[in-house]
Amino acid sequence: MTEAVTVELEARVMTGEHFMLGDHACAEAALAAGVEFFGGYPITPSTEIMERLAHRLPRVGGKFVQMEDEIASVGAIIGASVAGGRSFTATSGPGFSLMMENIGLAAMLEVPIVIANVQRAGPSTGLPTSVGQSDLLQARWGSHGDYGVVVYCPASPQECFDLTITAFNTADQYRIPVFVLMDEVTGHMTERVVIPPEDEIPRVARKRPSHPPGEGTYLPYKADADLVPPMAHCGEGYKVHMTGLTHDERGYPALNAPTHEKLVNRLVDKVRLNAEKIMLCEEIGVEDAETVVVAFGCTSRSARRAVALARARGHKAGFLRPITVWPFPETNIRRIIEAGHIKQFVVPEINLGQLRREVERLTSLPVKRINHPGGAMITPDRIVQEILS
Repeated sequence: MTEAVTVELEARVMTGEHFMLGDHACAEAALAAGVEFFGGYPITPSTEIMERLAHRLPRVGGKFVQMEDEIASVGAIIGASVAGGRSFTATSGPGFSLMMENIGLAAMLEVPIVIANVQRAGPSTGLPTSVGQSDLLQARWGSHGDYGVVVYCPASPQECFDLTITAFNTADQYRIPVFVLMDEVTGHMTERVVIPPEDEIPRVARKRPSHPPGEGTYLPYKADADLVPPMAHCGEGYKVHMTGLTHDERGYPALNAPTHEKLVNRLVDKVRLNAEKIMLCEEIGVEDAETVVVAFGCTSRSARRAVALARARGHKAGFLRPITVWPFPETNIRRIIEAGHIKQFVVPEINLGQLRREVERLTSLPVKRINHPGGAMITPDRIVQEILS
């Protein structure tokens, strides 16, 4: 007979200053955000997130399960979320590809989940231990159909912590899948991370039914004015039917075009109409800039340095970093263009031009691209060269 293993509980939030790996900061943020379940499968360069939670999560009263693959991982975290717990998984590009069908299911069921994708160079197995940023469009459009998601892109271990907290709150507020789109450099970088006291960590609660089970009529997909329906949890006594099929407000299949149009537009609009509230963007020196460099993740660190070097040489350069890549910060870029002083954009990224497409569709100005398919950083000097050319 197998003896039960007793795990001594420890502090959920490691308040204080730490010298911490980006992946570990992401894991600690999930704990601080109140995650109760992690289901995942190890894959470089995200494995340190899973390893950290395998050690820490049972010691704070949570559940950790190594699943058989990434398909099952998302299925498991959907189930845990439906049962009422904040749930989480982490992966990299090949695993992210396998998750796409169930990500679409989560969007259709309106189940809040959070997925960290620590990007590496692809396609296929690619360069498992080297940096890439080519999952950008996959994060937005990877599962078939139309739906709304939010994607945060950290550029430091501190942001790996802060934005993972934000991701859980956004997922619960809008009942959507939310991604923390890291990259190998950010995930494996070690820097100072400050974790605040537990009572200072923001926590957004899910919207819940207004009446107890059995009293009144509960329609699980009847949305309020904010387009988000209250969420009952499995086992509470409410009658809930959940299906990936197009469904009506009762949750029952309704296979016709008018119902589909109403449902899918709401899935998209609850993000689209709240984009200004959701979007995060950093700007430096754009007020008088003639060249604006647009970059995200680890590449933004090179871009920030490049802009400083260009300024030192007398060129009016500015820096714009989408912290939320989806929704894309269109308002910020349009404002810079309308100011009338900008002459060109420069978009460096470790892929062959995914972010650049978003900038190009907003402007007729020149958009210079600096691309590397993966395996190495784009240097500040390379960006300076393009700014000054």
